[in-house]
Amino acid sequence: MKTEKELFIEVEHAQLNHDGQSVCGDCFKSCKLGGQQRMISVLSDGLGSGVKASILSTMTATMALKFMSTDSEIVRSAAIMMEALPVCAVRKISYATFTIIDTGPSGRTRIIEMDNPAFILMRDGKRVEIPHEEMAAPGWEKRKLHIYELNMKPEDRLIVFSDGISQAGMGTPGLPLGWRREGCAEVIHDALTHAPDMSARALARRVLHEALMRQPEHKAIDDMTCGVVYFRHARQALVLTGPPFAAERDQEYAQMVADCDGHIAICGGTTANIIGRELGREIKTSLRGGGGGLPPVSKMQGVELVTEGILTLTQTASILESDTIPAKRNAAVELAEMLRESDHVRFVVGTRINEAHQDPTLPVDLEIRRNIVKRIAKALEKRYLKQVDLEYI
Repeated sequence: MKTEKELFIEVEHAQLNHDGQSVCGDCFKSCKLGGQQRMISVLSDGLGSGVKASILSTMTATMALKFMSTDSEIVRSAAIMMEALPVCAVRKISYATFTIIDTGPSGRTRIIEMDNPAFILMRDGKRVEIPHEEMAAPGWEKRKLHIYELNMKPEDRLIVFSDGISQAGMGTPGLPLGWRREGCAEVIHDALTHAPDMSARALARRVLHEALMRQPEHKAIDDMTCGVVYFRHARQALVLTGPPFAAERDQEYAQMVADCDGHIAICGGTTANIIGRELGREIKTSLRGGGGGLPPVSKMQGVELVTEGILTLTQTASILESDTIPAKRNAAVELAEMLRESDHVRFVVGTRINEAHQDPTLPVDLEIRRNIVKRIAKALEKRYLKQVDLEYI
């Protein structure tokens, strides 16, 4: 999300179900209010595990997003959420914790916690503690709200997690009280020291992995969720696919690559040949990125990925829509990861028709190029909260 001060917000999370459960009892949700250039994220942890916990946490996260997006008064909203939750038939209580992160366009941020482990703020390579105000809703005096107000800066990170992370290893000889917030902070500090530009997604996965490694037999004995909000200047990506409608625009098309200061992907052999010819850059086939019905990626000076066109884009769309990265790497996996690691993605789609892709005997998945790109753009905007520009040439 872009702001007046060119501050972008990357939000990602990593999650693992309680061992033996088919659904996660934690819920992490985010929404971007485009008109207000505002981002809201919620982590909720439902009582217990499994389906009942999932219902509790999903209801809580959904209500929290709704209340925050309409600027409802937080104490009253918290009371409504707690009163609305179904009562556990065994424990006779309704219970779900939550952490809400509400960030405005200037980096001004409000965080509301109830019974979750306290968030961690990393700034300039160090953990920073922020004072908070404590409040409670009438009738719920034992459940305190911790409310923080802070101004975020470029390269700041907010890390939130459920107690399945902070209590990892509890009862083991080395960690009788669990990993705790301090142990989590140490791993985060070490990770960012070695990789200062680590993405929110990579950091969330690292924290989850390290927590799991502290569990007996490396099994999750509670639902485990880590969410990361990373404030930074935008990472740009340019994707060109398909030749321009008019050949006289080939030089203009190639110049987009020469002028780009960010990740670049060229999808399609004809497209790559045009760029290579106009810029005087050689295309070399690599042994990397083959498999899954796709040819290997190629290399070109100044370009991160040169791939086949329609098939690669179709697989990339499916990967992004399913939010599942296949274990076996190929060109589509590499393109999907590049797009997820970017904040602002610009697609430039050539509109010259390739006769081969109009053959009705080819599989239905071979959609025309522009529709596949629209699928990718929609997934990036809706699932990953990216800023996407789509233009045709």
